[in-house]
Amino acid sequence: MKLVLLSGGSGKRLWPLSNNQRSKQFIKAFKNENDELESMVQRVWKQLDETNLQKDAFIATGEGQRSLLKNQLDIEDEKIISEPSRRDTFPAIVLAASYLFSKIGSSKDEVMIVQPVDPFVDVTFFEKIKELEPLIKKTKASLALVGIKPTIPSEKFGYIVPEEFQSNKVKMFQEKPKTEIAEELISRGAVWNAGVFGLKIGVLIDYLESLGYPVDYDELVKSYEELPKNSFDYEFSEKQENISFIQYDGYWKDLGTWNTLTEEVGDKIIGKSSALIDSQNTHIINETDLPIAVIGVNDLVVAAGAEGIFVSTKEASPRVKEIPEHFFETIHYTEENWGNRRTIYNTEKAHASCYEVINGKSLKLELQDNQKLSRLSGEGIFTYRGKSVTITGSNELIFVIVTEEIKE
Repeated sequence: MKLVLLSGGSGKRLWPLSNNQRSKQFIKAFKNENDELESMVQRVWKQLDETNLQKDAFIATGEGQRSLLKNQLDIEDEKIISEPSRRDTFPAIVLAASYLFSKIGSSKDEVMIVQPVDPFVDVTFFEKIKELEPLIKKTKASLALVGIKPTIPSEKFGYIVPEEFQSNKVKMFQEKPKTEIAEELISRGAVWNAGVFGLKIGVLIDYLESLGYPVDYDELVKSYEELPKNSFDYEFSEKQENISFIQYDGYWKDLGTWNTLTEEVGDKIIGKSSALIDSQNTHIINETDLPIAVIGVNDLVVAAGAEGIFVSTKEASPRVKEIPEHFFETIHYTEENWGNRRTIYNTEKAHASCYEVINGKSLKLELQDNQKLSRLSGEGIFTYRGKSVTITGSNELIFVIVTEEIKE
């Protein structure tokens, strides 16, 4: 059995800490067992290791997130399935199937499980999805899903409605119904759709061939823009007649808004130089070096990062997408496999960035004639254009190399 994690996202829902380059799954907001901050993708990757699934796990993502994944995870290159562009879940999943089939050598009979990269769950969830493989073989279903036992009649999730006398067989889907309809569906045994798909690789390989697409990964990459830009549910799931599902009754949560995320973080304050005074149910998430003080307000989320500052009541925080579009267009913080880059000064006349390089890593940096390079802290050997300088000490300004004088 192979497991494919879908890693994408537009980076809007947890702005300003998420952006087009760093989606919400990469924000480090959770304390691990060592009291260190980790991201959702790091948390899930560790859980896969604990359940012995990591060795057969792959991550499907855009090329722009490859370096970020390499930064946060100890993952081999062959386990990252690169998508040529961001389209939707159907193209991403069939491309992953072709990768497993033509690059990894998986057989058509092998089962692949596809799920989002960032569910907030206990490890029991990953033990549960192992049951999809025997379920598919037993029922000969063309598709198997995971249903989550509903806690409330939510309008935010799709629902799986089971057959009346066949508890593991899907009768129909209902996409994000109104509360009254959700209540009626739950009374009939409906469960939330967790967005987890299980099926034999050959089902998708044969489906690709029936549509006239190549099944070889390299060839399918060339035809990627021709694939339907639709969700996997719309393009494939709803066309299947024999669908089974398993129900998971443990803890499961979609941390897609500031409200839901702050319900799960351990501390009221994350980051440096912040203070909460006489404030209840308020969280500060601060990725800047600037101090933030919040006094006498309740039920707020205050998030500050390189892209901006977001202040909202927790109830209204899902409305972040109403922010003007140009707020999301400029990226001042990026993470790469070598470290990160942060814009520290930006005007029409000048721009300054700080590069933080991980110990043992390196980056290629080509300077223009009107740029200067200086070092603020760190130790090691700095090499640029064949010249090396040994850096010792820290927290002192040292000009390592200066290009031609800045042109006026």
